[in-house]
Amino acid sequence: MIELTLYHRESCGLCHDMLAEIMALKSRYTFALTVVDIDEDPELQARFNVKVPVLAVDGDILCCHFLDRKALLDQLAPA
Repeated sequence: MIELTLYHRESCGLCHDMLAEIMALKSRYTFALTVVDIDEDPELQARFNVKVPVLAVDGDILCCHFLDRKALLDQLAPA
């Protein structure tokens, strides 16, 4: 199963938007989603501070700030 990780912060409007877009895909595609608040980890905060939201697919960064829907769908489409 494909593992998506969304690095975000609670006060980020773009983060909430990206999460909503990802959740809208949940009914059509199979994936696991982990949502990580970077403000709970100083290392992640330093790494992603102004880049959030950041979406990683199986550990590899796919996009920052805005969802790259085409790239994500390419990852989620059955081979």
